[in-house]
Amino acid sequence: MLAESDVDALVAARHGDPCAVLGLHADAHGTLWLRAMLPGAIAVDGVDAKTRRRVVALQCRHVDGLWEAKIPRRKQRFDYRLRVQWAAGGEGEHADAYAFAPQIADADLHFLGEGSHLRPFTVLGAHAASLNAVSGGAVVAGVRFAVWAPNARRVSVIGDFNAWDGRRHPMRSRGGGGVWELFVPHVAAGDRYKFELLGADGRLLPAKADPYAFAAEHRPATASVVAPLPAARSLAPGRATANARHAPVSIYELHAGSWRRHPDGRFHSWDELAAALPAYVADLGFTHLELMPISEHPFDGSWGYQTLGLYAPSARFGPPEAFARFVDACRAHGLGLLLDWVPAHFPADAFGLAQFDGTPLYEYADPREGFHRDWNTLIYNFGRREVKNFLVGNALYWVERYGVDGLRVDAVASMLYRDYSREPGEWVPNVHGGRENLEAIALLRRTNEVLGAECPGAITLAEESTAYPGVSAPTYTGGLGFHYKWNMGWMHDTLTYMQEDPVNRRWHHDKMSFGLVYAYTENFVLPLSHDEVVHGKRSILGRMPGDEWQRFANLRAYYGFMWGHPGKKLLFMGQEFAQPAEWNHDTELPWYLLADARHAGVQRLVRDLNRLYRDTPALHALDNEAAGFEWIDAHDAERSVYSWLRRDAQGGVVAVVCNMTPVTRAGFRLGVPPSPGAWREVLNTDAADYEGSGVGQCGALLAVHAEPSHGRTHSIVLTLPPLATVFLSPA
Repeated sequence: MLAESDVDALVAARHGDPCAVLGLHADAHGTLWLRAMLPGAIAVDGVDAKTRRRVVALQCRHVDGLWEAKIPRRKQRFDYRLRVQWAAGGEGEHADAYAFAPQIADADLHFLGEGSHLRPFTVLGAHAASLNAVSGGAVVAGVRFAVWAPNARRVSVIGDFNAWDGRRHPMRSRGGGGVWELFVPHVAAGDRYKFELLGADGRLLPAKADPYAFAAEHRPATASVVAPLPAARSLAPGRATANARHAPVSIYELHAGSWRRHPDGRFHSWDELAAALPAYVADLGFTHLELMPISEHPFDGSWGYQTLGLYAPSARFGPPEAFARFVDACRAHGLGLLLDWVPAHFPADAFGLAQFDGTPLYEYADPREGFHRDWNTLIYNFGRREVKNFLVGNALYWVERYGVDGLRVDAVASMLYRDYSREPGEWVPNVHGGRENLEAIALLRRTNEVLGAECPGAITLAEESTAYPGVSAPTYTGGLGFHYKWNMGWMHDTLTYMQEDPVNRRWHHDKMSFGLVYAYTENFVLPLSHDEVVHGKRSILGRMPGDEWQRFANLRAYYGFMWGHPGKKLLFMGQEFAQPAEWNHDTELPWYLLADARHAGVQRLVRDLNRLYRDTPALHALDNEAAGFEWIDAHDAERSVYSWLRRDAQGGVVAVVCNMTPVTRAGFRLGVPPSPGAWREVLNTDAADYEGSGVGQCGALLAVHAEPSHGRTHSIVLTLPPLATVFLSPA
């Protein structure tokens, strides 16, 4: 019989090795004993799995649920079931979790411990399996649970299948790496679960959601949900070419919870979004759709940027398989899909990663490193190999398992610098005494290298607001390895300029041209993102000065400037039809505005800008190369006019001219490359189709004169519309 000390430890859920005593075990004399921890049972039989006959009636060893019996006449392990009568009523027969051998291979444990497992999500978490307890025994379906908790004394899986009782399924420790595992028979997809941990100090911790869960409950509930691991998927055909530097990339950024809402305030599901959203975005001519974070998160107001279920698509919009269908819908409309990804920090909710095993496991221990004061969140311990493995594996998971085109990495600047948003003395220098977070830099490089090797053609984009060098340079040259970097400086400077009254713009002329000084130091995306239309900043339209006509004209001119400027494009939802108010995540976009001709005109302009951008190689093929751009005149501050040429490698050329005052400039002479034919206006943001004044060339041919202008031997003469951008190309 089991020693009393073991009995006491089991019923108190404090046993250090429950798998060594629960289930079927032989004593020193070779006699088999069967033990089960079944709180709430009033009778337990051991049953032969093949014959369904009772082998032994277990005796209640302890009133709190420990049952035990010596097996008569049998010396070899056999396939058995536990037939249980419950005090609450009912009887059931089930396989015993402690009849099954460990399932995680030693090689997997080694690579997990080393932090080099490419796909830790295939080992940790909840994975459906069908196993037999003994050779030749019946196969039983269930779920293998595994979790990393190196400093825990005991870990149990709790859930719907065991009345959330941590005594029922304490897990098996797999050596010194801190991995715990247990196969629980009869658990199936849809079952809820968490992990119950006893800390190193003997303290029972709050029940924890699974860091590697593939699905989770809908908030405010916090349990993980058993779900299948998505099958590996490659990028859609042609996507690698569509994601390349020479391709047109125009991104529609979207918050899935507020693009559309039901009248009663409910979110649209992934399937409902799939029926309308990809078609809408494709019709507007965008090449990519970017979703703000969709990983599970507890608080709607974080917009997904404070995630606690990094591997689980949020239950707000339906099950994971519905998100996979949404990805397919984007593919069907030729759209690339990008996901915002947040490896910088996580919230401190008790059910999440904070103090996961009673110690700072996923976060830095020192709050000078591990606490983010701007967001009241915890910072991942980028130097811990298992945490780095968790994050790198997650990046690969979304691209490989859902087939998305890439990841836009949030808050990169906060990762790169240890003194980010900290005063002197409030941060810990690196090993060299510097401010750079060397561990975070190594993580970002490793992530980009793994994605590049395992998912060629996928892309990563960095939201990085400092002058850190080489963000989009290859790692082998010392860069971070991103494909693109958001140009936050361009966004700040140009919006500052556009907010000025046109009469004052002559004094701020360099705000619009300064971006070309550094335009080719990185592969840039020009972002007008969600961050620019919240927290009192006003909408993009709301920043434009002047009367109502001028505000819309300024906005149209600004969009023309942006689409003509080198760099890939990004526009946040609602700004394509000039949403006048700030974005509100709690309501849907004000679609009724499209009944107003001015708002519909801006939407038509965005569609035409995207069409022109996609169809004209000169506007995109050399976006990230100096050979693709040439100023005609960057210094016409007195008239607030900017003019330049965009080129491709095959000799294609487009001229872009921006008039940032409400003055029509007739007879405007513009120096152009010599050509035997004429030039034609191919887009004018002041056109009547966009509810502009209709001033301009209206598609008429403009003769090339052998008359010098702007340092060139040839020129054309045009009428510059007020507050407008015009695009011209050789006819």
